[in-house]
Amino acid sequence: QVQLVESGGGLVQAGGSLRLSCAASGRTFSSAAMGWFRQAPGKEREFVAIINWSGGITRYADSVKGRFTISRDNAANTVYLQMNSLKPEDTAVYYCAAFTSSPYSSGTYYRERDYDYWGQGTQVTVSS
Repeated sequence: QVQLVESGGGLVQAGGSLRLSCAASGRTFSSAAMGWFRQAPGKEREFVAIINWSGGITRYADSVKGRFTISRDNAANTVYLQMNSLKPEDTAVYYCAAFTSSPYSSGTYYRERDYDYWGQGTQVTVSS
């Protein structure tokens, strides 16, 4: 069982930065791939970024590549999403998710259904 709690969302002006955190409970965190997804009003939830268990493999959606950075601290059971050069179109509820089905996997997972556990989400609003 893994519980995920996101924090760090808020209101920021375009061009600004935010750092999201996702604190995990449970022993499986350090062996799990972790992802960030987001859902804007009226839209489906979409993939943002993924990091494998060791932090050695990361992937990003094209829309955030070069602006967002995903990282993790396994000792602290936390995954982060550093968001720079924010745009109004980044406005959404951001969710972290854990892929625990294949421990220590080096695969990359972009689909919601691949993930076993989800946080409650944190709102990010970027004003123009």
